[in-house]
Amino acid sequence: MRIHSTPVILAGLIVVLGASGCSVMPKRDPGPSLPQVPKVAPPAPPTAGAIYQSGQQMELFADLKARHVGDILTIRLNESINASKTAVTKTAKTSSIANSGATLFGRTITTGGVPVLNASLSGAGSFDGEGSSAQSNSLAGFITVTVTGVEPNGNLVIQGEKALQLNQGEEYVHLAGVVRPADIAYDNTVNSNKVADARISYSGKGAVASSNKMGWLTRFFNSALMPF
Repeated sequence: MRIHSTPVILAGLIVVLGASGCSVMPKRDPGPSLPQVPKVAPPAPPTAGAIYQSGQQMELFADLKARHVGDILTIRLNESINASKTAVTKTAKTSSIANSGATLFGRTITTGGVPVLNASLSGAGSFDGEGSSAQSNSLAGFITVTVTGVEPNGNLVIQGEKALQLNQGEEYVHLAGVVRPADIAYDNTVNSNKVADARISYSGKGAVASSNKMGWLTRFFNSALMPF
């Protein structure tokens, strides 16, 4: 009996090429990590025949604001920081010492007509330093966060993240802090300057962000390892 081995060889080549192709293909970026949203406890089961149902209460005369864990709140980002610093330091010091040599019978002791015991010393030093620094940052926009906890006094612990994928990279806005319920407006918004212990970060990655960073060699020459 004669067996044709050509189909078997072709199948083996396809499997080998497929395996090698999978190893060459780059790994897919899983994307930004999303914040951990707390799990809200399920409401209590309804009680048959009761007018009041636990967990189903409605505030007839209150605004729809964030109050409980799992509620959402919109933060109005309105951050503007301007800082400047100037320092000028100048010092100067001059010292001089003159010592006339001893005399013998009213005459200075000399050797070859040159006084040998006269001495004089003088020195001068000065320092002039000046430095200035200026920085200006601003951030405006909106980000909606989630209430992750409620403190005993009623303050809300919030945390949230916004990820934007643009043509030339990705942008991330992260915010965490504590909000007082009295600072929440009727439309369930609060200004970022009223967030206590605020942690606001704005970062990005991609072609634009990479071109705005120093290379590793430039960072080395600007690090503390270089004494010059």
